[in-house]
Amino acid sequence: MLKTLYLLYSEGYYSTSQNTTLHKDLCAKAMLLTYLLILNEATNLPETNALMALMCFHSSRFEARTSESGEIILYQDQDETLWNQELIEKGTYFLGKSSTGNTLSKYHLEAGIAYWHTQKKDSTEKWQHILELYNNLIILEYSPIVALNRTFALSKVTSKQEAIVEAEKLNLTDNHFYYSLLGNLYSNFDNAKALQHFETAIGMAKTSSDKNIIRKNIQNTIIN
Repeated sequence: MLKTLYLLYSEGYYSTSQNTTLHKDLCAKAMLLTYLLILNEATNLPETNALMALMCFHSSRFEARTSESGEIILYQDQDETLWNQELIEKGTYFLGKSSTGNTLSKYHLEAGIAYWHTQKKDSTEKWQHILELYNNLIILEYSPIVALNRTFALSKVTSKQEAIVEAEKLNLTDNHFYYSLLGNLYSNFDNAKALQHFETAIGMAKTSSDKNIIRKNIQNTIIN
């Protein structure tokens, strides 16, 4: 049941079925159903609370995540004043409730990562915590996206050069996120390679939203 709700929320958070990125109605349905599980004593489990925390943290940034025209706003460009502090507080509450027992699920780890993304300040502490959580997540349940996100966190903790070495080991040449990551890592370090990777990524991206994000990265690289 939790996996189904996680997938429902994920489809709303990053839609693959339509040419848009965010479906708030799907996310709201997933959150309601998860909350109903929490209200039931038999299903009010640590991992249920962790999933609810994850949803709250992600949903707290919805209003800052898209422009009035529906275009995605990159995390570093989001207006923090638009973040829903009530949802962040609720997420923190459910994350605390999830800490009982001996279960450590991927929902716990992803909720922890999402929590640190509600802290806008780009601090060493923040990225060290995020990297540690990704290290545990990649052991618990590997996926290409987890591996790519871990590499980005690594670049924040160590250096872009070290992260590039780790990223290229992944060799995920069938994934446009792989080339987007390399583009970001090479930006302000080797802009020619960065643009080359971004061009590859935009050629592989399937949705207009993804293509628009890559175009923004290309523009930022050219400006810088």
